[in-house]
Formats: sequence, C-alpha cells, structure tokens
Amino acid sequence: MIIDCHGHVSAPHELWSYKASVLSHRGAHGRGGVKVTDDQIRDAVNKVEMAPQGHLDMLAEHGTDLQLISPRPFQMMSSFEPGRVVHWFTEETNTIIYRQTKLFPNKFIGVGGLAQVAGEPIENTFPELERCIKDLGFKGVLLNPDPYENTRTDVPGLGERYWYPLYEKLCELDVPAHIHATGSRSDRSPYSLHFINEETIAVYNLVNSSVLDDFPSLKLVVSHGGGAIPYQLGRFEAGFRGPGSKHRFSERMRQLYYDTVLYTEGALRLLIETMGVDRCLFGTECPGVGSKAAPGHEHTMDHTAPIIQSFDWLSDADKKKIFETNTRRVFKLNGLE
Repeated sequence: MIIDCHGHVSAPHELWSYKASVLSHRGAHGRGGVKVTDDQIRDAVNKVEMAPQGHLDMLAEHGTDLQLISPRPFQMMSSFEPGRVVHWFTEETNTIIYRQTKLFPNKFIGVGGLAQVAGEPIENTFPELERCIKDLGFKGVLLNPDPYENTRTDVPGLGERYWYPLYEKLCELDVPAHIHATGSRSDRSPYSLHFINEETIAVYNLVNSSVLDDFPSLKLVVSHGGGAIPYQLGRFEAGFRGPGSKHRFSERMRQLYYDTVLYTEGALRLLIETMGVDRCLFGTECPGVGSKAAPGHEHTMDHTAPIIQSFDWLSDADKKKIFETNTRRVFKLNGLE
C-alpha cells in the first residue's frame, strides 16, 4: 500500500471567493460561510487545475492508495489583519477538508490547519485544533513556523517557550504536527523558497533546543525533506551546540520525521541515507508544484514512488516502512485500509 502523507485540498472555487470576500471587507460584513454542495466538492477533486489531470486521476495514475490532505499552505494568510478573518478562513477550509474526507473515505484523510495569526498567543489556535481532532476526526495538523510570512518580523524559533503550550496540547491529544510554512510577502524569497528556508530553520532550532528532551512523545514531521538539512549536514554537525552537547546533531535530528516531497533521485537518496528509513514518510504533494512533466519523461515529477522502489539498496521491508508503516505509526492510521 502507498500512503502519501503530504497532500493538499483541491477545493471548490467558492472557498477562494470566500477568502477574497472576508479580506476585502475585513470582517465588517460578518463571518458568512462557504456554501457548496457535495457535488461541487466532488467536482473540485476531478477538475484539471494544477496538473495534467484532476486530483483523483493523478493519485490513481501514481498508484497512491491513501492521501493525507491539509489546507493549501500558501493560501492560509497567517500574517493578515484583522485576525478574526484568518480564524474564519481556517475554519471554513478545515470544514471543506472534512466534507471531502467523508465523500472519499477510502482516499483522503484529514490534516487540519491551525488558525495561527501573527502576534497572537499560540493558545488561540486550540479551539480549532480540538475541533479538528475531536469532532472532525483529523489525524494531525499543519504547523507554520513563521506566522509573519517572511515580513522581516522576528518570530520565536520552534525551540522557544512560545510554542510550548502547543507542544503540550499535541502530546495530550497524541497527534503529530506537520511543519510547513505558509505564504511569503517578500519578492526576494517567494513562498516555494520560503518553505525550504523555514523548514531548515525549524530543524536547526528544534535540535539546538531542549524541546526534544522536554517533550519525548512529541511527533513532528518536517516537509520537503527537511529543507537544506540533509545537504548541509556537515556544517550543522561541525557547529552543533545542543543542550549539554551530549549528542551529535545527526543523532538529535533523527528524533524528527521527514516527508519525501523531493522530485529528483539524488535528493531522495540523500534524504533516506541521511535521516534513516525509520524517519522518512512517503509524500508527493500531488497535485502541486511537482505536477509538471519531468524532462525527457511522460510522467510528472511528483511520480516518485518508482524512484524509491528502484533503490536496490533498500529492502522490501524498508520500502514498506517508507510507503506505509511509518505514516501509519506517526499518524495513528491503523485500521484504515
């Protein structure tokens, strides 16, 4: 079985229209809501939009059995004001994801968006976090390490106390957070680059803090193969100044998990060799950035399962861990087929 731990919702256009509306009136006209039928939600996952085929057809072509879907991160507008419209849009997005999982229970599993607003206490995200897990049955949440969205405003690193109440809540609920930045308001580093930068910073901050000691049961998955960490490991290893420096950087970083949302054979090889089989969860973000034809091939770049399957230095048991077992364990998916 192939489980994709990193997918995003293909939503009806009414969701994006709702976002535009609440931003334009800044909440002055009231909350309102996204009013769509089940058929409109079905149409959205069959619509050709950011890939050669619709969402469901792409998964079928790639042989993906289950996919965890979350909000489209670049849409989540954590830095916008007033904060109430951020909360409203996050809640409406999570509701659309929930409805989609109910319409396609054998294909999609929900991962919620946290209603993070730049400058607000992280505790303000808890009501929606609890709704996602307890009421909607989601299996995890996205965690944005930079709610200011690259506006050159300092944000506490993930190793700082600001985030501790969230870590406590995640441990209490026994659910993972998938680290994934949202938008970027800087032309110098657009959102796709911002994602990679923030994931690198997130790993560095966590490893160089006491978070992994203070929350031994905390489950954190880092998007896009951990950003630059595998490629620059020697630099981080040499300069490691962790708590008490009892462990190497490479040992502590393996207390985190990493998805395989990488689109070249060399990158996938380096990730698995660096982080270890037990720490890698298969992901493609399909459809998404990689849903473009690979040079010289008919398939899209996000069709990466065959690359991993071709690694003769991985055993069948290793491949099963990456494609299925690790994600089942981290997101508690046992019983879902």
